[in-house]
Formats: sequence, structure tokens, C-alpha cells
Amino acid sequence: MTIRFATPDDAPFILAIYAPYILGTTITFEYEVPTVAEFAARIQTIQQQFPYLVAELDGQILGYAYASKHRDRPAYQWSVETSVYVHPDGYRRGIARQLYTLLFEFLRRQGYYNAYAGITSPNLKSETFHRAMGFDYIGTYANIGYKMGGWHDVAWFQLTLQPHELNPTNPLPIGLLL
Repeated sequence: MTIRFATPDDAPFILAIYAPYILGTTITFEYEVPTVAEFAARIQTIQQQFPYLVAELDGQILGYAYASKHRDRPAYQWSVETSVYVHPDGYRRGIARQLYTLLFEFLRRQGYYNAYAGITSPNLKSETFHRAMGFDYIGTYANIGYKMGGWHDVAWFQLTLQPHELNPTNPLPIGLLL
């Protein structure tokens, strides 16, 4: 298996993994599947600052992970939100773990200190995975999202990527590490 940076050409394959989560679950709060062009633009926008990785095996993309801005205010610039999704053909192969491990390495090198994951509750599989990756549960936003005929909670998890320093430098764009 190869883990590499996503390209806009990967958008249809990544979207094929993501679309079933949109249409059939509350794991994501998106209602409509974006077009391939919209999704390719998302990849490009995220990659201006953050890593966006794909796991590929025998020419098939089986998973992806990326980081994004946690909040807009300057004081939050050292914190990111993370997401990882795996195709059903890739379940129980360690793909999510490998993607997150590499993602976190890049984020540390960029100068990030905190990673957060919001998980629609209940989702024991994702919560267990995030705990195994070192995340700690920090709280729940109750009834924050409405989808599929019901209100849903989002449990928040935090991972400290590296020891916090006083006067940290601004995080580097991912492109400066390549």
C-alpha cells in the first residue's frame, strides 16, 4: 500500500468513498453529494495549508485523511480538525491508522499542537479508533446537527500533537515541507 498526497484527479475516487456516508449515514452532516469539480476544489483549498492524504493499493484508493482549520481566529491557528474515511474494501487493514500516523507526522513538522475530531454519537467504531490513536474525549455538543429525521450529538476528541511551547511560530503551509 502507498500513502501519498491526494491530487485533484483523485476526487472521483475519494468522493466514491465519501458519498455513501453522506447519503446513508449521520457520520457526516452533509446532505448532498458534491460534484467531482466541487470536491476537487476542496482538495486544492485544503492543500494550500494542510496535508490531504490517500491510501492506494493496486491502483485503488481505499482511504483518505486530511486536516483542516479548527477555527478562524488567529489564536486557534495551532489547532486542526482531522478526518479519516476508509472504503469498505479497506476495513480492518490498518489503513486509517497508517493514514492518521503519517498525517500527524506532517502536522507536527508544520508546527501544529492540537488535533480535534468531531464524531457523531453514537459511533463506537470511530470513538474506539480515535482513543486507540491517542485522542481523549473532551465533551459533547448535544443535539447540534439535524439529519435523517433526527437530532444528533457530536462527541469531541483531542490529541496533543507535541508539547506546547510559549511563543510558538506560525504553522508552515504543507507545501514548504515537500
